[in-house]
Amino acid sequence: MTQNLPSGLTAGAVVAASSANLGPGFDSLGLALSLYDEITVETTDSGLTIDVEGEGAGQVPLDASHLVVRAIRHGLQAAGVGAAGLKVHCRNAIPHSRGLGSSAAAVVGGLAAANALVAQSDSAPLTDVELIQLSSEFEGHPDNASAAVLGGAVVSWTDGEGPFPRYAAAPLRLHPDIRLFPAIPEIRSSTAETRVLLPDHVSHVDARFNVSRAALLVVALTERPDLLLEATADRLHQPQRAAAMPASAEYLKILRRSGIAAVLSGAGPAVIALSDGPDLPAEAVEFGTANGFTVSEMRVGEGVRWASGVTVNG
Repeated sequence: MTQNLPSGLTAGAVVAASSANLGPGFDSLGLALSLYDEITVETTDSGLTIDVEGEGAGQVPLDASHLVVRAIRHGLQAAGVGAAGLKVHCRNAIPHSRGLGSSAAAVVGGLAAANALVAQSDSAPLTDVELIQLSSEFEGHPDNASAAVLGGAVVSWTDGEGPFPRYAAAPLRLHPDIRLFPAIPEIRSSTAETRVLLPDHVSHVDARFNVSRAALLVVALTERPDLLLEATADRLHQPQRAAAMPASAEYLKILRRSGIAAVLSGAGPAVIALSDGPDLPAEAVEFGTANGFTVSEMRVGEGVRWASGVTVNG
């Protein structure tokens, strides 16, 4: 029988945005970015109260279907405890439906907040391995979730097919000279909508191309940033998605033509440039401004952080 936590326990979590795929590393490579959502939660005697500010305010559901709430409850269940009621506050900075891992951040943040509640009971909190597994189960792939849990750059993988695969990840030591320039558009997209654009089968030639570039990208990210342009080339998903996001596709062309390694961030439409040199070329900055992109430099993001006994807003 699941034991409910007492009311009045408070907890919080801070979780980073993420960029997945990084060109050839489809559903495998990921990178956390220094843009964070904050979640605070309090156990109550009954009911559910959700307050959202920032990204998604007035748009996301404020009931039990809210992704953060689902993750909190799933995390509590995995630890063998429950809560009769919850008061949840979300302060969101990660844009939704842009390819920056907002759903993964919601899940990882909710699980981490649950961890901070569990830490105040006799149960053991979830480990990073368990956080990656549970959050990837929500997502269906581990790249964004792993980056949000571990921070930095990650290689993730899926072991097994069917309804119960195992998800895992290993961190990479990102080369200190690499600079990150996300370009976030005003328009939105969804992974579900853009995945249907991908073919069920690919040629051996294209598969071989992406395998070589994904392997090279690990070298470029960790030791040889001068290889980033070649290493970020892709044939398996970016060309197929280009027609659905023409401004992003054109922005990619401009950057890469200028010698800057640029890729769709996840399923897009955000773009991220990786450079070991100076600022972005003027042509790219001007195109971004004219086409509704917010372009800025970010640092690599930290892994999810959680704490007990924090103040709950709202």
